[in-house]
Amino acid sequence: MPVLTSSIHSATLSWSKRAIVALLYLFAFYLVFIIYLQGEILFALLALIIITSAIYVFSTQWAYRWRYVYPGVAAIGIFVVFPLLCTVVIAFTNYSGSNQLNFERVVNQLQTQRYFSGEHYNFKLLEREDGQYQIALENHQLQKFYLSATMPLAELRGNIEVSEVDGLPEFKVAPLKIITQNRQQLQTINLRLPSTENLTMSSLRQFSQQSSRYHFDDNTQILTNKESGERYKPNDAIGFFQQIDGKGHFIDKRLEPGYTVTVGWQNFIKILTDEGVQGPFIKIFIWTVVFALLTVIFVTFLGMIFASLIQWEALKGKAIYRLLLILPYAVPSFISILIFKGLFNQSFGEINLILENLFGIRPEWFNDPILAKVMILIVNTWLGYPYMMILCMGLLKAIPHDLYEASSIDGANVWQNFTKITMPLLLKPLMPLMIANFAFNFNNFVLIQLLTEGRPAMVGTTTPAGHTDLLVSYTYRIAFEGSGTQDFGLAAAIAVIIFLLVSVLAVFQIRLTKMSQE
Repeated sequence: MPVLTSSIHSATLSWSKRAIVALLYLFAFYLVFIIYLQGEILFALLALIIITSAIYVFSTQWAYRWRYVYPGVAAIGIFVVFPLLCTVVIAFTNYSGSNQLNFERVVNQLQTQRYFSGEHYNFKLLEREDGQYQIALENHQLQKFYLSATMPLAELRGNIEVSEVDGLPEFKVAPLKIITQNRQQLQTINLRLPSTENLTMSSLRQFSQQSSRYHFDDNTQILTNKESGERYKPNDAIGFFQQIDGKGHFIDKRLEPGYTVTVGWQNFIKILTDEGVQGPFIKIFIWTVVFALLTVIFVTFLGMIFASLIQWEALKGKAIYRLLLILPYAVPSFISILIFKGLFNQSFGEINLILENLFGIRPEWFNDPILAKVMILIVNTWLGYPYMMILCMGLLKAIPHDLYEASSIDGANVWQNFTKITMPLLLKPLMPLMIANFAFNFNNFVLIQLLTEGRPAMVGTTTPAGHTDLLVSYTYRIAFEGSGTQDFGLAAAIAVIIFLLVSVLAVFQIRLTKMSQE
């Protein structure tokens, strides 16, 4: 009997668990369906994968071991894989500042536009002594007056019938402050005249007969302007409603906003063929590679030298020098960058004051492309060498002292010891870190944005570009600082190219690390 009771209890728990899991799946599908109805297909797909996989992992005995790693895997999917997929998808669309909505939302937004199709009536909100309100309309040209029934202020919404009267009663007129405070509520009112005309609020003191400006025919896909008679059709090549002539051919005029469409490889082709984009892209790409490469060389070489000097046995006060050389690493980088921005100021910066007193020159650091790049390299070297110096200080302790004793017997000097022994033995373990440093500086957005903002600007480009821009800052400016429109699709295409380049560097770094270990 106890065995039978235990079996029934286990079966009940099993069915209860299955019921709970089924309810969770139903809730997940309902949530995904709601997101899908909002037009967010990618977010719906993400929610479907994350939620259903979480339910499966935490409810199935077979997937028990995955419970420990699932939060990390889900975080990678949400914060790494999903943004990457969204970027790739956007790169194949015309998504921009004027093409952000889908087709249905653009049609709905255009159909909400209204125009004045009838008479205007001055509007007054009459306040009765008992706290009730009336809407009063008057048109002196037509000598017509209308008055609504009395009702509380909170009920002044929706469809309201008004009657024609010979004149308006002498009641207190509500101040403009009351109308302003209740403007959103009053804008929902639809006043019906005895002549079946409908009036809506057009200003704080006026009601007018307004009609929808556009009519969209689902069958012919033609959008008609009822005020002017102009006809428009969706042009999927550019993602806009464009005006058509009597024969149905597109002409120049188009309507804002546009809608998002897939353009295939058009953004990537634009990068390679459009002279206004190709020219700055190639220049910025070359400068990005040169900047990252020179930065790695300078910070590595300077870090080795300073680490060797600090480890020099004959040097007195090593602790003080070590502290002073590490200070740039302790100060937040954005503070150091802003300080250098002031130091390099052409008019009153300390660096130009010193150069003028010594040599009589005042370089235009922010206006000359070459000097601006030199300034960036100087600042980035200052910010980066302490890290390499700390690494080299630890690696120097692993170099056998016997090598230096043998070289001294052979008559080698300090420079020969550094170039023949210290540098070769440090470069091998530092190589993976140097590649990582190269990848970091390849996308060093903060330095460029805070120090130069990409200036000086390039001339003759169709996209915002500067001589000191890196690919990452160039992408940012295309996406958010375009003068005509914010071209997110083109920016996403460049971001995909950057991702591929950095991925190649990452693979190269992994292979190099394996070779070093072998």
